[in-house]
Amino acid sequence: MIHDNLSVTAENHLAFAGLDTTELAREFGTPLMLLDVEKVRSKMQLYKKGLEEFFGNNSFPCYASKALSIKEIYRIAKSENIGIDVVSSGEIFTAKSVDFPLEKALFHGNNKTDFDVEFAIENGVGYFVADNVEEINAISKIATEKGVIQKILIRITPGIDPHTNAKITTGQVDSKFGTPIETGQAFEMVETALNAKSVELCGFHCHVGSQCFESSAFIDAVIIMLTFIRDVKNLFGYTAKILNLGGGYGVRYVESDPQIDIYENLKQVGSVFNETCEKLNLFKPQVILEPGRSIVADSGLTLYTCGSFKTIEGYKNYVSIDGGMTDNPRYALYGSNYTVYNASAVNSDRKVTATIAGRCCESGDIIQENVKITKPNRGDIIAVAVTGAYNYSMASNYNRITRPPIVAIDNKNAKIIVKRESFEDLIKNEI
Repeated sequence: MIHDNLSVTAENHLAFAGLDTTELAREFGTPLMLLDVEKVRSKMQLYKKGLEEFFGNNSFPCYASKALSIKEIYRIAKSENIGIDVVSSGEIFTAKSVDFPLEKALFHGNNKTDFDVEFAIENGVGYFVADNVEEINAISKIATEKGVIQKILIRITPGIDPHTNAKITTGQVDSKFGTPIETGQAFEMVETALNAKSVELCGFHCHVGSQCFESSAFIDAVIIMLTFIRDVKNLFGYTAKILNLGGGYGVRYVESDPQIDIYENLKQVGSVFNETCEKLNLFKPQVILEPGRSIVADSGLTLYTCGSFKTIEGYKNYVSIDGGMTDNPRYALYGSNYTVYNASAVNSDRKVTATIAGRCCESGDIIQENVKITKPNRGDIIAVAVTGAYNYSMASNYNRITRPPIVAIDNKNAKIIVKRESFEDLIKNEI
């Protein structure tokens, strides 16, 4: 099994978080998204422990909401006493709806509108991660009007290539995110922030990209960012209190992906952080990490029902399912790999190579190609593993297909945390 929350029952069915997936499909219907709450909690606790132990100075993780922004996730983050990273007013609203303490929220985004800025300030968001000079000026203007001092970090692009998918790389000089050190514009941003009214500059943020399976990119970021902090201190007499290194640790989607020991990786980065602070004679800033995918991805599993097994002789086989790009567009967007099981006969011989095809009227509606799978019959349950991140978040109603529910499993108890959309939901905003 690709992860330790997957197993096989005596009936040769796939189990997830200790429960038979075919029984869950029968009870709740398909398509169905599952969330392993114990796994989510353990990942949050792991990051919290590692940051406290290896970085000190009250360092802590913030869950990156965009991976999966639903009420239950914010309830869990609140109970685990970690922060959150939000990227829209909608994510702020969702967190607020369950009384998440928004002073522990960091507001990201490369184009926050005036509405966003005002909404975040009114709701007491702790920090803005400012992307550009125009944003700093907007925060300054609106914070002054409201009579508050708004804390900010400045997003810096350190000029690092993490050698991951180009569409999820963010740390290079010409990224749409942040302001580069290399061109000198980052220093200009610092000067703007230090002179801005009603703004308190608290430190700096960077993010190199996603699906990093080793710490080299984070280590490079630590050295570059601490050197930048030293240079800013020398130029402006300002010492940063916070260094936010973003997120990006990888998740194992298929057998060929490496295993990653997050705790050991945090230890490696922490060692370089402490050595570099000493070498540069810097006061150690509080360190923040923003894991998203690595907290929820392998906490998720999606179940579908097979509608047909079609063979085009001499060419290929298709397994058609009752979901597709509407609940998982990631293969269509950037060819993301997934592990697929016939959950109704998981350990039988996987002799068939097939393409898992979605139900949309779209040739590109594919979940995965060239999958080795037990030949399914109509009605068999097809499971796609590691779907907790960027699946429900990116889901749509294309072809007027309703989004699936999410069922949380906690200590082998299953409950609906997001309802299945109805046809009425599809037209509720239409006039």
